[in-house]
Amino acid sequence: MAEANSNADARPAHVHPKAKPGYGKRTAPDQARRTSNDFAHLPAREASIAAFIDRLPEGAAMDAKTLAAHIPDYGQAACRTALHRLTDEGHLRRVTERTRGDDGSNHWVTRTYFSRTPRDDDWWADFQAGNVPESRPRPEPSPEPRPEPRPEPPEQPESQPRAAGKPPRSQAYEGLALAGRMDPRMTLSARDCKTLEPLAEEWLARGASQEDIARELTAGLPPEVHHAASVARYRLQEKLPPERPAPEPAATGRVIRIMECMLCRAPGRPEALPGGFCRDCRSEPAPPVTYAIPPQEVRRRADAIRASIRTPERSTT
Repeated sequence: MAEANSNADARPAHVHPKAKPGYGKRTAPDQARRTSNDFAHLPAREASIAAFIDRLPEGAAMDAKTLAAHIPDYGQAACRTALHRLTDEGHLRRVTERTRGDDGSNHWVTRTYFSRTPRDDDWWADFQAGNVPESRPRPEPSPEPRPEPRPEPPEQPESQPRAAGKPPRSQAYEGLALAGRMDPRMTLSARDCKTLEPLAEEWLARGASQEDIARELTAGLPPEVHHAASVARYRLQEKLPPERPAPEPAATGRVIRIMECMLCRAPGRPEALPGGFCRDCRSEPAPPVTYAIPPQEVRRRADAIRASIRTPERSTT
Protein backbone atom coordinates (compact mmCIF):
# COMPACT_ATOMS: atom_id res chain seq x y z
CA MET A 1 0.00 0.00 0.00
CA ALA A 2 3.01 2.27 0.50
CA GLU A 3 3.77 2.00 -3.20
CA ALA A 4 0.21 2.95 -4.09
CA ASN A 5 0.28 6.00 -1.90
CA SER A 6 3.64 7.08 -3.26
CA ASN A 7 2.15 7.45 -6.73
CA ALA A 8 -0.24 10.09 -5.46
CA ASP A 9 2.69 12.08 -4.09
CA ALA A 10 4.14 12.57 -7.58
CA ARG A 11 2.59 16.03 -7.83
CA PRO A 12 1.84 18.11 -4.71
CA ALA A 13 -1.85 18.81 -4.15
CA HIS A 14 -1.39 22.56 -3.71
CA VAL A 15 -0.66 23.05 -7.44
CA HIS A 16 -3.82 21.19 -8.45
CA PRO A 17 -6.20 23.44 -10.43
CA LYS A 18 -9.40 24.74 -8.93
CA ALA A 19 -12.82 24.10 -10.40
CA LYS A 20 -15.16 26.96 -11.26
CA PRO A 21 -16.17 29.00 -8.19
CA GLY A 22 -18.74 27.04 -6.19
CA TYR A 23 -17.95 23.73 -7.88
CA GLY A 24 -15.36 21.01 -7.35
CA LYS A 25 -14.46 18.83 -4.40
CA ARG A 26 -16.21 19.12 -1.07
CA THR A 27 -15.23 17.15 2.01
CA ALA A 28 -18.06 15.19 3.59
CA PRO A 29 -18.65 15.75 7.32
CA ASP A 30 -18.21 13.37 10.24
CA GLN A 31 -15.10 11.59 9.02
CA ALA A 32 -12.59 9.55 10.97
CA ARG A 33 -9.12 10.97 11.39
CA ARG A 34 -6.61 10.33 8.61
CA THR A 35 -4.47 7.19 9.00
CA SER A 36 -2.16 5.18 6.76
CA ASN A 37 -4.83 2.47 6.36
CA ASP A 38 -7.75 4.59 5.14
CA PHE A 39 -7.85 2.95 1.71
CA ALA A 40 -6.40 -0.47 2.48
CA HIS A 41 -9.67 -2.08 1.35
CA LEU A 42 -9.16 -0.77 -2.21
CA PRO A 43 -6.94 -2.04 -5.02
CA ALA A 44 -3.60 -0.29 -5.40
CA ARG A 45 -4.70 2.01 -8.23
CA GLU A 46 -7.91 3.12 -6.53
CA ALA A 47 -6.10 3.56 -3.20
CA SER A 48 -3.47 5.76 -4.84
CA ILE A 49 -6.05 7.99 -6.53
CA ALA A 50 -8.21 8.12 -3.38
CA ALA A 51 -5.20 9.21 -1.31
CA PHE A 52 -4.47 11.96 -3.84
CA ILE A 53 -8.09 13.20 -3.80
CA ASP A 54 -8.14 13.11 -0.01
CA ARG A 55 -5.34 15.68 0.13
CA LEU A 56 -6.85 18.04 -2.45
CA PRO A 57 -8.18 21.35 -1.09
CA GLU A 58 -11.82 22.34 -1.12
CA GLY A 59 -13.06 23.32 -4.57
CA ALA A 60 -10.34 21.45 -6.46
CA ALA A 61 -11.21 19.99 -9.85
CA MET A 62 -11.40 16.21 -9.60
CA ASP A 63 -12.73 15.04 -12.94
CA ALA A 64 -10.94 12.19 -14.70
CA LYS A 65 -9.17 14.48 -17.18
CA THR A 66 -7.73 16.75 -14.49
CA LEU A 67 -6.69 13.84 -12.27
CA ALA A 68 -4.92 12.14 -15.17
CA ALA A 69 -2.96 15.33 -15.88
CA HIS A 70 -1.64 15.41 -12.30
CA ILE A 71 -1.14 11.71 -11.55
CA PRO A 72 1.53 10.58 -14.03
CA ASP A 73 0.97 6.81 -13.66
CA TYR A 74 -2.70 6.79 -14.76
CA GLY A 75 -4.59 8.00 -17.81
CA GLN A 76 -8.12 9.28 -18.14
CA ALA A 77 -9.66 5.82 -18.57
CA ALA A 78 -7.94 4.53 -15.44
CA CYS A 79 -8.99 7.58 -13.43
CA ARG A 80 -12.56 7.27 -14.69
CA THR A 81 -12.67 3.60 -13.66
CA ALA A 82 -11.17 4.47 -10.28
CA LEU A 83 -13.83 7.13 -9.66
CA HIS A 84 -16.46 4.53 -10.52
CA ARG A 85 -14.97 2.13 -7.96
CA LEU A 86 -14.71 4.83 -5.30
CA THR A 87 -18.38 5.60 -5.82
CA ASP A 88 -19.27 1.92 -5.44
CA GLU A 89 -17.31 1.81 -2.18
CA GLY A 90 -19.17 4.83 -0.75
CA HIS A 91 -16.38 7.41 -0.99
CA LEU A 92 -17.94 9.66 -3.67
CA ARG A 93 -21.30 11.20 -4.48
CA ARG A 94 -22.23 13.95 -6.92
CA VAL A 95 -24.78 16.45 -5.61
CA THR A 96 -26.43 19.54 -7.05
CA GLU A 97 -26.91 22.19 -4.34
CA ARG A 98 -28.77 25.46 -4.23
CA THR A 99 -26.56 28.23 -2.90
CA ARG A 100 -27.06 31.95 -2.35
CA GLY A 101 -24.75 34.29 -4.23
CA ASP A 102 -23.30 37.59 -3.07
CA ASP A 103 -26.15 39.45 -4.76
CA GLY A 104 -28.74 37.43 -2.82
CA SER A 105 -29.86 35.36 -5.79
CA ASN A 106 -30.00 31.57 -5.73
CA HIS A 107 -27.67 29.46 -7.85
CA TRP A 108 -27.43 25.72 -8.50
CA VAL A 109 -23.92 24.28 -8.39
CA THR A 110 -22.63 20.73 -8.83
CA ARG A 111 -20.29 19.43 -6.17
CA THR A 112 -18.55 16.11 -5.73
CA TYR A 113 -18.45 15.10 -2.08
CA PHE A 114 -15.55 12.93 -0.99
CA SER A 115 -15.56 10.92 2.23
CA ARG A 116 -12.34 9.38 3.48
CA THR A 117 -14.54 7.07 5.53
CA PRO A 118 -16.68 4.82 3.26
CA ARG A 119 -20.42 5.47 3.66
CA ASP A 120 -23.48 3.38 2.92
CA ASP A 121 -26.53 4.55 0.96
CA ASP A 122 -28.47 5.38 4.15
CA TRP A 123 -25.76 7.80 5.29
CA TRP A 124 -25.71 9.55 1.92
CA ALA A 125 -29.52 9.74 1.97
CA ASP A 126 -29.39 11.47 5.37
CA PHE A 127 -26.77 13.85 4.04
CA GLN A 128 -28.80 14.62 0.91
CA ALA A 129 -31.82 15.42 3.07
CA GLY A 130 -29.79 17.99 5.02
CA ASN A 131 -29.81 16.06 8.28
CA VAL A 132 -26.77 15.91 10.52
CA PRO A 133 -25.33 12.46 9.88
CA GLU A 134 -25.38 10.25 12.94
CA SER A 135 -22.14 8.63 13.95
CA ARG A 136 -22.27 4.98 12.97
CA PRO A 137 -19.87 2.38 14.27
CA ARG A 138 -16.99 1.94 11.87
CA PRO A 139 -14.15 -0.57 11.92
CA GLU A 140 -11.22 0.63 13.95
CA PRO A 141 -7.97 0.93 11.97
CA SER A 142 -5.12 -1.28 12.99
CA PRO A 143 -2.97 0.48 15.59
CA GLU A 144 0.08 2.21 14.23
CA PRO A 145 3.44 1.48 15.81
CA ARG A 146 4.30 3.99 18.47
CA PRO A 147 7.81 5.12 19.22
CA GLU A 148 9.36 4.02 22.44
CA PRO A 149 8.76 6.56 25.19
CA ARG A 150 11.77 8.65 25.98
CA PRO A 151 12.90 8.80 29.57
CA GLU A 152 11.81 11.99 31.21
CA PRO A 153 14.61 14.30 32.31
CA PRO A 154 15.18 14.39 36.06
CA GLU A 155 13.22 17.07 37.81
CA GLN A 156 15.19 20.04 38.97
CA PRO A 157 15.30 20.75 42.67
CA GLU A 158 12.86 23.29 43.99
CA SER A 159 15.74 25.58 44.82
CA GLN A 160 16.52 25.79 41.10
CA PRO A 161 13.19 26.34 39.34
CA ARG A 162 13.03 25.97 35.58
CA ALA A 163 13.27 29.12 33.56
CA ALA A 164 9.80 30.20 32.57
CA GLY A 165 9.25 30.55 28.81
CA LYS A 166 8.42 33.94 27.37
CA PRO A 167 4.65 34.54 27.13
CA PRO A 168 3.35 34.63 23.55
CA ARG A 169 2.94 38.10 22.10
CA SER A 170 -0.51 39.18 20.99
CA GLN A 171 -1.42 40.01 17.39
CA ALA A 172 -1.75 43.66 18.34
CA TYR A 173 1.79 43.66 19.77
CA GLU A 174 3.11 41.94 16.62
CA GLY A 175 1.40 44.52 14.40
CA LEU A 176 3.11 47.34 16.24
CA ALA A 177 6.49 45.63 16.11
CA LEU A 178 6.01 44.96 12.39
CA ALA A 179 5.90 48.69 11.71
CA GLY A 180 9.53 49.05 12.76
CA ARG A 181 10.58 46.23 10.44
CA MET A 182 8.74 47.87 7.53
CA ASP A 183 10.26 51.30 8.20
CA PRO A 184 13.06 51.82 10.77
CA ARG A 185 11.73 55.31 11.48
CA MET A 186 8.76 53.69 13.27
CA THR A 187 10.76 51.33 15.44
CA LEU A 188 8.97 51.02 18.80
CA SER A 189 10.44 49.78 22.03
CA ALA A 190 8.95 46.85 23.95
CA ARG A 191 7.45 49.30 26.45
CA ASP A 192 5.92 51.36 23.62
CA CYS A 193 4.35 48.24 22.06
CA LYS A 194 2.93 47.19 25.42
CA THR A 195 1.52 50.68 26.07
CA LEU A 196 -0.04 51.00 22.62
CA GLU A 197 -1.30 47.41 22.55
CA PRO A 198 -4.91 48.28 23.65
CA LEU A 199 -5.24 50.77 20.80
CA ALA A 200 -4.00 48.22 18.26
CA GLU A 201 -6.38 45.60 19.66
CA GLU A 202 -9.29 47.90 18.84
CA TRP A 203 -8.09 47.96 15.23
CA LEU A 204 -8.06 44.17 15.16
CA ALA A 205 -11.55 44.05 16.66
CA ARG A 206 -12.78 46.19 13.76
CA GLY A 207 -11.42 43.86 11.11
CA ALA A 208 -7.91 45.21 10.53
CA SER A 209 -4.94 42.88 10.24
CA GLN A 210 -1.42 43.18 11.61
CA GLU A 211 -0.24 44.30 8.19
CA ASP A 212 -2.98 46.96 8.06
CA ILE A 213 -1.76 48.42 11.35
CA ALA A 214 1.87 48.43 10.24
CA ARG A 215 1.06 50.02 6.88
CA GLU A 216 -1.00 52.76 8.50
CA LEU A 217 1.82 53.58 10.92
CA THR A 218 4.46 53.78 8.17
CA ALA A 219 2.55 55.47 5.34
CA GLY A 220 3.49 59.06 4.43
CA LEU A 221 6.08 59.62 7.16
CA PRO A 222 8.19 62.79 7.22
CA PRO A 223 11.93 62.49 6.48
CA GLU A 224 12.69 62.31 10.20
CA VAL A 225 10.55 60.89 13.00
CA HIS A 226 11.72 62.11 16.40
CA HIS A 227 9.23 60.21 18.57
CA ALA A 228 7.81 57.10 16.94
CA ALA A 229 5.55 56.25 19.89
CA SER A 230 3.77 59.63 19.74
CA VAL A 231 3.23 59.30 15.98
CA ALA A 232 1.90 55.77 16.46
CA ARG A 233 -0.49 56.85 19.23
CA TYR A 234 -1.85 59.74 17.16
CA ARG A 235 -2.43 57.59 14.07
CA LEU A 236 -3.99 54.71 16.02
CA GLN A 237 -6.48 57.11 17.60
CA GLU A 238 -7.24 59.41 14.68
CA LYS A 239 -7.35 56.81 11.89
CA LEU A 240 -9.29 54.15 13.74
CA PRO A 241 -11.44 52.29 11.14
CA PRO A 242 -15.22 52.22 11.56
CA GLU A 243 -16.87 49.44 13.47
CA ARG A 244 -17.80 46.39 11.47
CA PRO A 245 -21.53 45.97 10.76
CA ALA A 246 -23.31 43.31 12.74
CA PRO A 247 -23.50 40.04 10.78
CA GLU A 248 -26.87 39.22 9.30
CA PRO A 249 -28.65 36.33 10.94
CA ALA A 250 -27.98 33.07 9.19
CA ALA A 251 -30.76 31.64 7.11
CA THR A 252 -32.61 28.88 8.90
CA GLY A 253 -33.75 27.07 5.77
CA ARG A 254 -32.25 23.66 5.18
CA VAL A 255 -29.79 23.05 2.39
CA ILE A 256 -31.49 21.81 -0.77
CA ARG A 257 -29.51 19.01 -2.41
CA ILE A 258 -30.36 16.80 -5.38
CA MET A 259 -28.24 13.72 -5.87
CA GLU A 260 -27.01 12.87 -9.37
CA CYS A 261 -25.77 9.72 -11.07
CA MET A 262 -21.97 9.73 -11.11
CA LEU A 263 -21.90 8.68 -14.79
CA CYS A 264 -24.80 10.21 -16.72
CA ARG A 265 -25.62 12.91 -14.10
CA ALA A 266 -29.31 12.02 -14.15
CA PRO A 267 -30.95 13.49 -11.02
CA GLY A 268 -32.89 11.24 -8.69
CA ARG A 269 -33.83 10.42 -5.14
CA PRO A 270 -31.21 8.55 -3.11
CA GLU A 271 -33.20 5.31 -3.21
CA ALA A 272 -33.20 5.52 -7.03
CA LEU A 273 -29.39 5.84 -7.08
CA PRO A 274 -28.06 2.94 -4.99
CA GLY A 275 -24.30 3.02 -4.98
CA GLY A 276 -24.40 6.43 -6.65
CA PHE A 277 -25.58 5.18 -10.08
CA CYS A 278 -28.94 5.15 -11.83
CA ARG A 279 -30.62 1.99 -13.09
CA ASP A 280 -29.48 2.48 -16.70
CA CYS A 281 -25.84 2.96 -15.70
CA ARG A 282 -26.07 -0.15 -13.52
CA SER A 283 -27.40 -2.02 -16.61
CA GLU A 284 -30.41 -3.25 -14.68
CA PRO A 285 -33.64 -4.16 -16.51
CA ALA A 286 -36.63 -1.89 -16.05
CA PRO A 287 -39.09 -3.09 -13.40
CA PRO A 288 -42.28 -4.71 -14.71
CA VAL A 289 -45.09 -2.28 -15.35
CA THR A 290 -47.99 -2.63 -12.92
CA TYR A 291 -51.45 -1.30 -13.67
CA ALA A 292 -53.98 -0.03 -11.19
CA ILE A 293 -56.70 -1.61 -13.37
CA PRO A 294 -56.07 -4.91 -15.15
CA PRO A 295 -55.81 -4.58 -18.95
CA GLN A 296 -58.84 -6.89 -19.41
CA GLU A 297 -60.99 -4.57 -17.31
CA VAL A 298 -59.79 -1.55 -19.27
CA ARG A 299 -60.78 -3.21 -22.55
CA ARG A 300 -64.18 -4.24 -21.16
CA ARG A 301 -64.97 -0.70 -20.04
CA ALA A 302 -63.82 0.73 -23.38
CA ASP A 303 -66.08 -1.69 -25.27
CA ALA A 304 -69.02 -0.71 -23.09
CA ILE A 305 -68.44 2.97 -23.82
CA ARG A 306 -68.20 2.34 -27.57
CA ALA A 307 -71.41 0.29 -27.50
CA SER A 308 -73.29 3.03 -25.67
CA ILE A 309 -72.17 5.55 -28.27
CA ARG A 310 -73.27 3.38 -31.22
CA THR A 311 -76.72 2.59 -29.72
CA PRO A 312 -79.28 5.17 -31.06
CA GLU A 313 -81.30 6.97 -28.47
CA ARG A 314 -84.96 5.94 -28.38
CA SER A 315 -87.41 8.72 -29.11
CA THR A 316 -89.92 9.44 -26.39
CA THR A 317 -93.48 10.57 -27.05
